[in-house]
Amino acid sequence: MSWNWNSHGLPFLPGYSFQDVTKPAFHRPQTLGYKNGYALPRRPTIGIGQSPLLSAQLRLQELNQLPLQEHEASYDTYDISQCEDFIPAHVALDKKVLRFYAYFTEDVLYSPEEHYRIRSVVIHYFLEDDTMCIIEPAVENSGIPQGKRIKRQRLPKNEFGEYYTWIDLNVAMDMEVYGVKYRIIDCDSFTKEFLASEGIILNVPESMPSDPYTTHRTKPIPCFTMPSKCDPANKFLTMDRKVLRFFGLWDDSQSLFGDTHPVTIHYYLVDDTVEVREVQESNSGRDPFPILMRRQRLPKKTKTHISNIFPTCVLEVSKDEVEEYYSPRDFQLGQKITMLGRCFLLCDCDDFTQQYYQSHYPDMELNPVEMTRQEPQPLQEVPPYNGFGTLEDSLQNCLSLVPVPPKKNLVKQLENNNKVLRYRESQFEVDEDRTFVLSYYLANDMISIYEKSSRNSGIIGGKFLEKTRIPKPDSSTENPQFYSPTDFAIGSTVEVFGHRFVLTDADRYVLTYLESIQSQVPTEILNSLRRRFGLDTYTIEKHDIIYFRSIIYFAYHIFCVYFSIVCLCFGSQGNYRFKKAKCA
Repeated sequence: MSWNWNSHGLPFLPGYSFQDVTKPAFHRPQTLGYKNGYALPRRPTIGIGQSPLLSAQLRLQELNQLPLQEHEASYDTYDISQCEDFIPAHVALDKKVLRFYAYFTEDVLYSPEEHYRIRSVVIHYFLEDDTMCIIEPAVENSGIPQGKRIKRQRLPKNEFGEYYTWIDLNVAMDMEVYGVKYRIIDCDSFTKEFLASEGIILNVPESMPSDPYTTHRTKPIPCFTMPSKCDPANKFLTMDRKVLRFFGLWDDSQSLFGDTHPVTIHYYLVDDTVEVREVQESNSGRDPFPILMRRQRLPKKTKTHISNIFPTCVLEVSKDEVEEYYSPRDFQLGQKITMLGRCFLLCDCDDFTQQYYQSHYPDMELNPVEMTRQEPQPLQEVPPYNGFGTLEDSLQNCLSLVPVPPKKNLVKQLENNNKVLRYRESQFEVDEDRTFVLSYYLANDMISIYEKSSRNSGIIGGKFLEKTRIPKPDSSTENPQFYSPTDFAIGSTVEVFGHRFVLTDADRYVLTYLESIQSQVPTEILNSLRRRFGLDTYTIEKHDIIYFRSIIYFAYHIFCVYFSIVCLCFGSQGNYRFKKAKCA
C-alpha cells in the first residue's frame, strides 16, 4: 500500500501499523482517459489516499545531478513527414478476424455402431481485443445440438492465468480449451497473409479426417427383401422442403360480387399435397385470409360407384374412394385446372419449378402466360325517366351521389348568343283562329311558345310553353331526338307534348340564317321559306348563271390583253385584232 510506506520504523505487522486520519480518500486513481474519442491509458501519479508513489519520486542525488547534465545541441533537419499519427490498436485492428479450421474428437458411449465422431469447428480470433469464439457449423439431420460452442471471450492458455494470443496459434497444432483438445488443420487466406507479415512461419495444412460413422452410412445397407416402390423415408430425405410454386389467377367472377384474384399454388413434393394462397394487395378492402385452400392431397378422379352415393357430397372422400390424385404432370402453364370446384389459370412458376420440370418432365413445355386481370365492370342500369326535369338533370342524379350540373357547350352559347328563330303557327284542326309564336333559341336549342291575345276571343294570351327542349314524336328516352331548325318548314306540322301546330309564317332572319348554313339544311326547307317571301327558286338560279357568265367574259378579256403584251415584247410583226365580246 502506498500510504503506509513510512511506518515510523515499525514492522508491518498487525498491531504495529496505524491509519492516518488525515487521509479520508482511499480509492484508486483513474488511469483511463479519452482524447478525440479514443481511450488512452495514462500512468498513475498518486496512490491510495492521495499519497505519492515511490516510483514517481526521485532521489535527492538524482535531482542534484539534473542541472549538471549537459546535452549536445543537434541541428539536424526535422522531417514532419516521418511522424505518423498515432492510431490505437482497437481502431487499427477493428473488424479484422483470423479464422482457423479445426476439429475435435468426441467419444461415443453405449453405441455399437460408433465409438467416436469427428466434429469440425471454426475458430475466430478477433485482433481488436484478443478474444476468441468457437462455432460448429450445423449439419442437416445430424441430431446433435450445434452452433456456437464457446461465446466470444479470452480463452485461458494455462493454469497460470495466461491467455491465448495470435502468436500461439498455427496450423497443424493442438489447442486445449476447457478440457477439449482442438486440432487446427488450416486457415483462410487473410490469416495466412497476416501471420506471414508478422514473421510467423505456417506449418503444412492437414486434411480433415473422415468420420467413421458417416463413412459407414454411405455404404449400402444389405437388404434381403424386395424394395418397395414407394419408400416414404427415402422420399422424405430427398424431397423434404422442395416445393413447386406456381403463380396463377382464380376466376371467381361468376359469384356475387366476384372478381379475379391472384393466387400462389404450392405443390409439396415430399407428400404430394397442394396448398393455395391468395395474394393480398394493400388497401384492397378484403379480409386478410391468405390461405384459400389448406394443404392437402387433392383427388383428381374418384371411383365410379362412389359418385352415386349420397354422403359423398357432405363427407370427405377417403383414400379408398380415390382412384387418382393430382401429380406434378397435371400442372401445365397456360392451362386451367379445377381443384375442389374452383377454376385456376396457371400463368407462371419460379426458377426451381422450371429446373424440376426440365429434369423430370422434359417433354412438357413451360410457356408462361401474362397475368392479366379482368376487372369486372359493374352494370349501371339507368332507371327510366320519371318526367321531372330534363333528361340530362335526371341522369346526373343516377351517376353520382351529389348531382353535378350537365356540361354546356360554351362556344356554341357565345357564338349564337341572342340569336332567335321565330315562326308563326296555329293549332292543327283545333282553334285555327288562335295564333302562336314559336321561338327557337340557337344558343341552347330550346323552344318557347307564346300565344298572341285577340279581342273578344275569350282566351287569355300569354306564355303557352316555357323554354325547353322538345323531343320528336318518334324518339324515346333512351335515344332522344330533339327538334332543330332543319325540321321547321312552312306548312309542316310540329307536335309539342301532345299538341299539334302548323307553321304558317317565319321571320326574314330565319331565311338569312339558314342560307348561311346552306350545306347543312335540306333544300325543301329553303325552298318553302323562299316561296313564302316571294323569291322564286328559278329566278335565283337564273341570276346565278348570269353572274357566272360575266366572270367568264371578264377572264377572257384579261387573257387577250396579256397575250398581246407578250407578243409586243418579243417583237412580233402583224396586226392583231381582238374582237370584244358583247355581254348577253
